[in-house]
Amino acid sequence: MNIIINIFYYYKKIVYTYYMDKYNMYIMFIFIIKIGFILMAILHIYLKAKGKAQSDLDKKILYWKERFEFIFIATMALLLIYLFNPRKNRIAMIDYETSLLLYLFGFVLIITAKWDLFFKESPIMKKFQKSVGEVGSS
Repeated sequence: MNIIINIFYYYKKIVYTYYMDKYNMYIMFIFIIKIGFILMAILHIYLKAKGKAQSDLDKKILYWKERFEFIFIATMALLLIYLFNPRKNRIAMIDYETSLLLYLFGFVLIITAKWDLFFKESPIMKKFQKSVGEVGSS
C-alpha cells in the first residue's frame, strides 16, 4: 500500500512541477509583452514631445505598441480562461505575479476602452446631456 501512495505522491509532484514550469513561463511571457508595450508607449510619448509624432519611426512604434497591446489582451484572456475554468480548480495557482497581471489587465482595459463611443452614442448619455443642458440654460 505504501508503494502505491509513494507512486501517487511522486506522480502528482512531477505533474504539478511540469505544469507550474509552463505556467511560470507563460506568466513571464506576458510580463515581457507588457514591458514591450510600456516601452513603446514611452517612446511614442517622447517622440510626441519632441514634435516627431508623424515620423516614420513613430508610425513603427505605434504599430508595435498596438501589436503588443493586442497580444497582451489575448494572452490575458487565455490566462483567465485557464485559471477560471469551472471544470478545474486552479485558484491556488494565483500567486503574486498573476494577481499583479490581473490588476494591470483591468487598468489596460479601462484605459484603452473606446469611451467616446459610449458617451457619444449611448441613449442614456444623450438624455443625461440634454437634461444637464436644459438645467444649465434656465
